[in-house]
Amino acid sequence: MKLHEGNDGQWFSPLRKALSAFVTSTQEHVTGKVRLELYKGNLINAGVWSPFSLYREDIATFAAGGDYKQSDATGFISIYGLPTKVQAIVNSEKEGE
Repeated sequence: MKLHEGNDGQWFSPLRKALSAFVTSTQEHVTGKVRLELYKGNLINAGVWSPFSLYREDIATFAAGGDYKQSDATGFISIYGLPTKVQAIVNSEKEGE
């Protein structure tokens, strides 16, 4: 007996089931309203609203008194960019062989 017969596009595979569960989980709080405007053949985003929005002006403001500190970005950029930096070093070393 073959483990996989036919061409079902891997629909019944554990990977597809895991990916579907992931997407379902990430979309749990995706709801709200979107307003679009049409103008001369162009579609323009005129606003989005959601009760689960992660953007709050009182937190993300650059004005004094907000929780956002520009100095926080330096550490975040360094940590977030580290995998790319390491990959570039590895690639550079491989090219030198």
